[in-house]
Amino acid sequence: MESDTTFRRIKPFGTQSYAAQDNDGSRDRCGNNGYSGDPKRKPEVNIYLLREGLAASLVSVFILVLWGLVHLSLQQLVIGKPTGEFNALRARQHLEQITSVGPRPVGSPENEVLTVNYLLEQINNIRVETAAGPHQLTVEVQRPTGSFSIDFLGGFTSFYDRVSNIAVRLEPKGGAQHLMLANCHFDTVANSPGASDDAVSCAVMLEVLHSLANQSTPLRHGVIFLFNGAEENILQASHGFITQHPWAKQVRAFINLEAAGVGGKEVVFQTGPENPWLVQAYVQAAKHPFASVVGQEVFQSGIIPSDTDFRIYRDFGNIPGIDLAFIENGFIYHTKYDTADRILTDSIQRAGDNILAVLRYLVMSEKLADSSEYRHGNMVFFDLLGVIVVAYPARVGTILNYMVAMATFLYLARKASLPGNGGGRYVRDLACATGVTVLSWFVTLLSVLIVALLITLLGHSMFWYTHFYASICLYGSAATGKMVLVHTLAKNLYFGGVRLVELGDLFFDVSILLWCCSLVWLTQQGLCSAYVPMLMVAFPLATRLLLAKEFKHRGASLKYSVLYLLGLTLPYVHFMFLIWVVFEIFTPIMGRSGTEIPPEVVLATLVTLTTIFLSSFFLHFIYLARSTKWILTGLASIFSIMFLLVSSGLLFPYSGSPESPRPKRVFLQHTTRTFHNLQGQVESRDSGLWINSFDYTAMQHITPHIPEINDSVRTHCQEDRPFCGYPWFLPVKFLSKKNWYLPAPEVSPSSPIEFSLLSREETSWGTIKMTFSARGPSHMSLYLMPHRGASLSTWSLGDGTPQFDLSGEYFVFYSHGLDAPTWSFWFEIQPPRDPDPTGPEGMISVAISSHYFFGQDQRTAQLEEILRRFPTWTFPSSWVSTYDMYRY
Repeated sequence: MESDTTFRRIKPFGTQSYAAQDNDGSRDRCGNNGYSGDPKRKPEVNIYLLREGLAASLVSVFILVLWGLVHLSLQQLVIGKPTGEFNALRARQHLEQITSVGPRPVGSPENEVLTVNYLLEQINNIRVETAAGPHQLTVEVQRPTGSFSIDFLGGFTSFYDRVSNIAVRLEPKGGAQHLMLANCHFDTVANSPGASDDAVSCAVMLEVLHSLANQSTPLRHGVIFLFNGAEENILQASHGFITQHPWAKQVRAFINLEAAGVGGKEVVFQTGPENPWLVQAYVQAAKHPFASVVGQEVFQSGIIPSDTDFRIYRDFGNIPGIDLAFIENGFIYHTKYDTADRILTDSIQRAGDNILAVLRYLVMSEKLADSSEYRHGNMVFFDLLGVIVVAYPARVGTILNYMVAMATFLYLARKASLPGNGGGRYVRDLACATGVTVLSWFVTLLSVLIVALLITLLGHSMFWYTHFYASICLYGSAATGKMVLVHTLAKNLYFGGVRLVELGDLFFDVSILLWCCSLVWLTQQGLCSAYVPMLMVAFPLATRLLLAKEFKHRGASLKYSVLYLLGLTLPYVHFMFLIWVVFEIFTPIMGRSGTEIPPEVVLATLVTLTTIFLSSFFLHFIYLARSTKWILTGLASIFSIMFLLVSSGLLFPYSGSPESPRPKRVFLQHTTRTFHNLQGQVESRDSGLWINSFDYTAMQHITPHIPEINDSVRTHCQEDRPFCGYPWFLPVKFLSKKNWYLPAPEVSPSSPIEFSLLSREETSWGTIKMTFSARGPSHMSLYLMPHRGASLSTWSLGDGTPQFDLSGEYFVFYSHGLDAPTWSFWFEIQPPRDPDPTGPEGMISVAISSHYFFGQDQRTAQLEEILRRFPTWTFPSSWVSTYDMYRY
């Protein structure tokens, strides 16, 4: 007879027949699929078709078991017994002491005095304790001043003055020429104790310093432990160190410790640029590895609205490094809930074990002395359930990827060349089946997006924020049901005269082909993440070839199905881990991504793509199953129940539970705004509570608790005023366009801002140079808006080239530490040749806002009164600000 790989059409009126026996030997006709005919005819082969319940059970159990393995691996923070080299209990004491002073924004006594003094005290204790050992320890407190531009958040310029750095140099007593850098930051955003971001990293670094300093074997190279005090001010202190400190010239590589969540495992999410030896060092030294090149390429693509000191060391220091961060439970990142008690001691232990081991390996390595020799090339790296890390050079990955792709095309070409597939029949059928599959993707995505838009229109966005698995039940059941329905219709209507076993075989080939195409495309793009489709091709293909005889003689038997799923285990468990990372990062981000991005569309798309990817090698089960009606009925029931629950409003998005909070973030500023005309006179002045919601639901759930915050006090952007005339702390107005402004009394801070034009002169090259001075609190924002026809040509900030934001305005972020002098700056502007009569008068609007993040000026009676009225499931972060605008 012909091989089972032959794709053969048979006459629809029963001129041929096929009978399948299930396990008890009884026959089962499949007349709807071209199997009607004489039941007495002996079947060609004894092929089993899957019973519907068995198929659904096998796939469900497979997915649930692998998902359980992923979660089990995540809970195993420490593998094996601690060696005792790193003392997590002592590190926890440091963590609790650092966070005990409360929030530590730049410029506050808590950040500049209390925390600095505590760190210096602990470092001095280590120096005294290890004075007789083989190492010397040098401490310097740096207060740098500088400026730079960055394209983060659309692009802006940063200026800092006398921010704090504590640099600790550990080296052999004979000195060291080459240095490693370990970096953490101890400052926080306003109103958050910052235990995970980033006090725990500084606590870990103190204990790593203690361990290395007490090591009896002298280090080959030196280490700088940088405790920087201005990272939350958009990476200022790290810039001050790497561009100004004399030790920076000896730094050959760095490790940066960060957080985008609270506790859990710290993950290596970016390395390099290039310098594969750093990844190799992590692979060989880390006690509890957790790393993925996929995370690196996603993060560096800019999809995630965040950045770390890694960028500063890479771009301004031109040195390679490793970036590690805690990513779990991002729901409470940058909130009052980021407290020390939420970080498990085992989490501290694993981070300390890893950092200590990797640092020790690097400072003892010969490669650090001449890292440029090992600079070129990238690495493919990923871990398997946190047990081992697989790493190999990208060039090896490219060869491996093309070998797998070639094997796939040879496999498909062999099928196309079989005797029964002459005349290009197999190629046509494969193309047809591929078209059906791709069509099913688009129909599924469109259907689920319609559901997401309906949920949004009903006013129940973000129901999954606290109830994540509800989104899987709603969107996942819709996506799975639509996929199964499309392929069931194709099986019964389009492929009605084709043997089911041949259809199952054909759609396996479709899955292999599509994954192989993605493998080739990603490889051609130079992406190391191409290893994912490589795994998704290599293992299923090898499994299919090993089971070819079983499938040929017994079809979709229970034995075949179980062995087939076992062959998919490794690529699927790793892929499901990547899925966990995606949802662990992006689900909390939806709670702080602004009012303009519809979160239902984002999450529904992610769930649908997950369904499409995971279902790829289960498609042929649809065609090998005798029926799918009960599967469709079950999925429809789950979807209907979930849709009713969501549309009834029973699933509230937020939670104030102390054990597992999911707070809604709201920002409130009690501000006074003053607008001056071209003559310097006050044109208008008002005061109020300016309220921003940083998620899509806006004030929908707040208004019932605080009725004054409603659509009648919604603000509108005043286009003729810089940044709409409001005191934006960062240039994120494009993320949050829904704001509210409640009238309130004027604010009167004890240290009001002083802003003045010092000089105005016309240059010989036709520009006007304007020099200003500003004195105020530790955080100020400067906004420059040239009028139509005018343009900034140069200024005293950054590299001298004005960096504008997404809307064509200029944003300058300013901060200072203690005892900072008056800030002076200048810019040159080219006046318009033909002033716009319909626009604002003058050639430029200049505005400056002040932000009071700590001390007595941070609160007012009106703020305190409204804060008490916010429900417990919110995190209202508040401060006092002012906004002053001038025309020139």
